[in-house]
Amino acid sequence: MYRAKTRDIEVAVEPYYLEEQSSPEDSRYVWGYHIVIDNQSDLTVRLMQRYWHITDQNGLVDEVEGPGVVGEQPRLMPGDSYEYSSGCPLDTPSGMMFGHYTMETEEGERFNVSIPAFSLDSPGLMRVLN
Repeated sequence: MYRAKTRDIEVAVEPYYLEEQSSPEDSRYVWGYHIVIDNQSDLTVRLMQRYWHITDQNGLVDEVEGPGVVGEQPRLMPGDSYEYSSGCPLDTPSGMMFGHYTMETEEGERFNVSIPAFSLDSPGLMRVLN
């Protein structure tokens, strides 16, 4: 489990390899990831946007951004948490992702909450830290 906390909002990520959707012989590797956003602050916030920085094993970078997550812009009151799952395909057997969510308070203040960097590794692949 990978974790990051910004302004008392914690983001926890659990990546997993989706073997049934992957096809190594066709250079297609797919991971899922489960995210829990836990609002430990005293503010009510809404998740407005997401930004992902995805890097494959060859250093090719893909940046993804857009409104909300999985078609939603959840509102989290103090003590609330929100969970969702999504996925990421790559052309290489490993990579990494990190990013941020743009949150908005009820007063209209916007700030970014970090999504921790996490590795995407195919089963049986030796991990190498750079």
